[in-house]
Amino acid sequence: MPTNFTVVPVKDGRKSREDDDEDDNNVFREEDEDAPFPGDGMPKESSPFINNTDNDKGNLYDGKNMALFEEEMDSNPMVSSLLNKLANYTNLTQGVKEHEEADDDEGPAKTKKPVKSPALGTLIGVYLPCLQNILGVILFLRLTWIVGTAGIMESLAIVVMTCSCTMLTAISMSAIATNGVVPAGGSYYMISRSLGPEFGGAVGLCFYLGTTFAGSMYILGTIEILLTYIVPSAAIFKAEKKEDEAEALLNNMRVYGTCCLTLMSLVVFVGVKYVNKLALVFLACVILSILAIYAGVIKTAFEPPDFPICLLGNRTLQNHNFDQCLKTMEVDNVTVTTKLWSLFCDSPDLNATCNEYFTLNNVTVIQGIPGLTSGVIRDNIWGDYGPNGMLVENKHQVSEPAADTSQDIYMPYVANDITTFFTLLVGIYFPSVTGIMAGSNRSGDLRDAQKSIPIGTIMAIATTTFIYISSVILFGACIEGVVLRDKFGDSVKGNLVIGILAWPSPWVIVIGSFFSCCGAGLQSLTGAPRLLQAIARDGIVPFLQVFGHGKANGEPTWALLLTGGICEIGILIASLDAVAPILSMFFLMCYLFVNLACALQTLLRTPNWRPRFKFYHWALSFLGASLCLSLMFISSWYYALVAMLIAGCIYKYIEYRGAEKEWGDGINGLSLNAARYALIRLEEAPPHTKNWRPQILLLLNLDSDHTVKHPRLLSFCTQLKAGKGLTIVGSVLEGTYMTKEAEVKKAEQNIKSSMTTERTKGFCHVVASSNLRDGFSHLIQTAGLGGMKHNTVLMAWPGTWKQSNDPVSWKNFIETVRETTAAHQALLVAKNVDSFPTNADRLGQGTIDVWWVVHDGGLLMLLPFLLRQHKVWRKCKMRIFTVANMDDNSIQMKKDLQMFLYHLRLDAEVEVVEMHDSDISAFTYEKTLVMEQRSQMLKQMQLSRTEREREAQLIHDRNTASHAALNDKADAGPDRVHMTWTKDKFLTERNRNRAEANMGVRDIFNMKPEWESLNQSNVRRMHTAVKLNEVVVNKSQGAHLVLLNMPGPPKNRGGDENYMEFLEVLLEGLNRVLLVRGGGREVITIYS
Repeated sequence: MPTNFTVVPVKDGRKSREDDDEDDNNVFREEDEDAPFPGDGMPKESSPFINNTDNDKGNLYDGKNMALFEEEMDSNPMVSSLLNKLANYTNLTQGVKEHEEADDDEGPAKTKKPVKSPALGTLIGVYLPCLQNILGVILFLRLTWIVGTAGIMESLAIVVMTCSCTMLTAISMSAIATNGVVPAGGSYYMISRSLGPEFGGAVGLCFYLGTTFAGSMYILGTIEILLTYIVPSAAIFKAEKKEDEAEALLNNMRVYGTCCLTLMSLVVFVGVKYVNKLALVFLACVILSILAIYAGVIKTAFEPPDFPICLLGNRTLQNHNFDQCLKTMEVDNVTVTTKLWSLFCDSPDLNATCNEYFTLNNVTVIQGIPGLTSGVIRDNIWGDYGPNGMLVENKHQVSEPAADTSQDIYMPYVANDITTFFTLLVGIYFPSVTGIMAGSNRSGDLRDAQKSIPIGTIMAIATTTFIYISSVILFGACIEGVVLRDKFGDSVKGNLVIGILAWPSPWVIVIGSFFSCCGAGLQSLTGAPRLLQAIARDGIVPFLQVFGHGKANGEPTWALLLTGGICEIGILIASLDAVAPILSMFFLMCYLFVNLACALQTLLRTPNWRPRFKFYHWALSFLGASLCLSLMFISSWYYALVAMLIAGCIYKYIEYRGAEKEWGDGINGLSLNAARYALIRLEEAPPHTKNWRPQILLLLNLDSDHTVKHPRLLSFCTQLKAGKGLTIVGSVLEGTYMTKEAEVKKAEQNIKSSMTTERTKGFCHVVASSNLRDGFSHLIQTAGLGGMKHNTVLMAWPGTWKQSNDPVSWKNFIETVRETTAAHQALLVAKNVDSFPTNADRLGQGTIDVWWVVHDGGLLMLLPFLLRQHKVWRKCKMRIFTVANMDDNSIQMKKDLQMFLYHLRLDAEVEVVEMHDSDISAFTYEKTLVMEQRSQMLKQMQLSRTEREREAQLIHDRNTASHAALNDKADAGPDRVHMTWTKDKFLTERNRNRAEANMGVRDIFNMKPEWESLNQSNVRRMHTAVKLNEVVVNKSQGAHLVLLNMPGPPKNRGGDENYMEFLEVLLEGLNRVLLVRGGGREVITIYS
């Protein structure tokens, strides 16, 4: 029988059991307070399953069977605990916690009410809300006009395109929504967590703007129904003339729209619960209206309604001001004129002067709704587009044209109020298929969101698609074409065109559409502020932080104010036809990125991509994205560009200023795959000389607080790289990683902060090692990946090596020099680095001096060119100094060097510094072969002018060989280029120089016998350092930067300290110095 026990600290055995339990809890409480936060310190999604064991720690250690894992249970809970949390997990909608807290504060007993589990099913939770959001103002106010203008065929094309777009988007959305739990936030949450904070913020704000402008559209639709079809007499602005009617209508829309927006905002502010309670009423209005339309269509097959249309010739007349479609009529056997006569003639007399077209043509009465069996469908198959002011005409009626048409705009004809074309109608119609996100936005209220969202959304789109397609066909089959093209129903006494088709009364549609638009407007004003609040609370857009706050119960007050202000912009536009394409752009962009998110996740095959909805494919998602993009530019190319520009600006703003978020998004996965592909394609072999650029490993020293000791080194790296190529910033902490983990992370954060301050773009790598030498050695060997490795090491000169009693600092420096040489990497050592310019400095007229003593690949000449690309060094000129013996022709050397620089395309002043043999020979002994190589290269430049260009590059390539390589391979094969000097001549000349130098030194010692005990080699080296320093200081003391060949360390490690002395003497009196040591290969070429 298993025995349960509890681990307790050792206490006095006389304590009671209760005391033990109390102490036990205290121990666990102290562990909770002291324990570090588990994980790697990166921001993560809050999980209800993992690392959430605060309430269960007292139970985690029960059971001796799990003793092996007891030390890990703070971060890794037992499976039983995990499953228990999984079973009890409920996903609450956004704002529920705030409402609960408000209720808790208001309650007398301040007891929290139990939270009910989400209980909405597919029908109530997804299908009906989507149906209500999709069907709306465009169906009632514009669909008949679209059918009449575009014709049945093109209208079906519009419906099929737009509905296919939303269906493909719904498939992609279903895959994303079923790939784990989707918290409240809907489409914004899905896009931001799939594509990252930049895309999420950009598309989330676009979706917010689309929802806000949708509120404007619904309010404008509400006012249009009110002023045009319910109470036309309520208009404040009344047109005296026909041509002023459009402007008067717009002004009325602005005034009443603003009042309606204010009223709706107050309703939303006072209480959202009233809006939610009325949602069922609004939905009932939509469904009853659609049923009334279908009932009316069926009735027209047996008994068409009587709605006569008056035509003058083939022109449709507005019949607001007359009852009978007659010019004259018989009253008591007397011919009298009618009201229609008065509209076209200057008096009611029979001999009055009338409009020419009125005189030439007769009036005709036709039925506005001939019915299903009338065959009118044949006349409505194709469209009838036209410019603004084009009269609505029946092409089958006889018409006698008038010579003077200038007065037509003042006559009571039905005419186009805007210029019509196919793409415009696409933009106006598209809002009628939006609203597919209603189900995903309510995901927190669903009993099983992963099952309900796909089924409910797709069924709602299928239902509405059937309604739209059938409506297009039935409208074209039942209603006369001139009535369909009559947008405001002027030809049917100002009735709503779709209303005259309905049964039992047009008022069913008028009232139903009015309440439907009101409800949709209220829901937009409810949803948009919450979407903005969700974006603000995510913290990815800093300037939106204020909109994350609201009332005590979580209502987004500030977001509602901003939403009302943006909505007012749409109200002031005042035209539903002008506002609809604007919100179409924003919704299309949102749908575009939903499709891209699904396609991206599918193609990347990320391990977490496991949707329960299986009927998706990346090709469908790409097709949906392409369709969205096409519809954007079809609807309005300039609106599309503006929407994309807005989204792009938001994206860049979040990228540079937004808070960093780690959401495990697909863009990171895409970047990783692209990087992996590029690294595999990138050869590990060294790049061609033309493509060589310094890929820098920057070795930093840290102070005791783990902050960067020399931040100017980062500045110099930035100026040298200008964001191009690879930069790895590395440092080493002494100790083991197990004990230094926290310090390593702190050091990395400090370095990254300094890199951001100095605008250094690259990677940071801090390692813990038993000693600094090994740590730097490991960095030099292992930094980088594949072909993306460094080729140059940049470090600071150890300025305090003399003052330090510990020789480790300068020994580590010399060993690092040896490591880079062994790894065939270039080395740059900056002396007095703290005096180097910052990125904000702008150096004036001055020089960058290059002292080219030995040739080790041309890096000395390449570095000034790279520095001058940066604005800090742009005004500096480049000077190149080289050293010649007395027996060299310095004039010819200067000409040859100028020609060489000309072929290298480098602008620089050239100066050859002459030194006596006794002065130069000691330095020659210190770098015997390397110096001779340089002299050899310059001597070869004395070849004839015709051979110089070809020989220069060959000599250039030859000089990259190391000392050992040159000795071992002097008799190389025919692929090697042989110099003018033979090996024998070379050795003879070298021995002669050595003999002369030894004689000179011996003469010196003869002068002071006490020096005879000194190491002659050290004397020679010191002599070289002193003399060369004199020359450099004389020529370059005022230079902004001096670049100098760095002598190699001695092969005998016993002379390391002397080596540091030599370098110190060499650099004495110079402000900014960069010692350069090549990596043993050519880095600059004269060839293209």
